[in-house]
Amino acid sequence: MKKLIIFDLDGTLAESKLPLDAAMAALLVRLLEIVKVAMISGGAWPQFEKQVLSHLPQDGRLANLSILPTCGTKFYRYDGTWRSLYSEDFSSDEKKSIVAALNKALALSGFEAARHWGDLIEDRGSQLTFSALGQEAPLAEKKKWDPDFAKRKKIQETLAPLIPGFSIQLGGSTSIDITRPGIDKGYGVRKLQELLGIPIRDMLFVGDALFPGGNDYPAQQAGAASIAVRDPNETRLVIETMIRCLENDPGDRQVS
Repeated sequence: MKKLIIFDLDGTLAESKLPLDAAMAALLVRLLEIVKVAMISGGAWPQFEKQVLSHLPQDGRLANLSILPTCGTKFYRYDGTWRSLYSEDFSSDEKKSIVAALNKALALSGFEAARHWGDLIEDRGSQLTFSALGQEAPLAEKKKWDPDFAKRKKIQETLAPLIPGFSIQLGGSTSIDITRPGIDKGYGVRKLQELLGIPIRDMLFVGDALFPGGNDYPAQQAGAASIAVRDPNETRLVIETMIRCLENDPGDRQVS
C-alpha cells in the first residue's frame, strides 16, 4: 500500500509549460483529500505557481501537497503559506562553467536549431536548464523537434565529459537539466522520506521520462515504485484508478 503519490509535471500532469486542464485539476483535488501528493519537476517555482497552484483551491488541502522544483533541488511545503525548506543553489563559478560547456556541446553535436523562441539556457538557481528551441517555444514546435530524445541524448553524451562533476538529465519536450551530482529526482525522493517520514517503499512515482538518462529515472533508481505514462491523458487514467482504490478502502487511505 502506498502513502505518497509523486508526479512529474511537464508531459505527465500537463503539456509542456501549459497549465493543468480542468479535469486534471479536479482529479488532483480529489486525490489530495485522501492521500499525500508530491510533485517533482525540472521547472522552477514560478512555473509551479502558474501551471499548478493557480488552478487548485487555496485551502487546507494543500497541506497534503509537497512541491519540489528543479528536479528536487528545492522543496516547498504549505502551512497557510508556501515555505522553502531547502535550496541546493549553484555558485557563480559553477554556472559559468556549465554555460560554457553547454555552448560547446551544442556546437559539437550539430543540433543547433535554426530558430528559437526566448533564451536557450535558463538559470533556475539550483539548476541550469537548456531548452533547444528556447523557453517560450510553441508546444507544436517542441513536440516535433526531438520526440524520441535522440538529439538530446547525443548532446548529453557530448556534454558529460565536459562537466564530469555534474548530473545531466533529459526532461520535458526539448530540455536538458543540469544539477550538482546526486541532486536530482532521486535526491528529492530521499528528501521526501526524510522530511515527511514516509519510507520510499510506501511511495509511488508517475512520470513520462522513466528511461535511463530521463530526468524521472533517478526517482525509480532511488527505490520508488514507478508508473511510466506517455502523456497527461494516461496520467488521468492512473489517477482515476488510484481514487477508486482509495474510495473502496476508506479505512486505509492508501494506494496499492
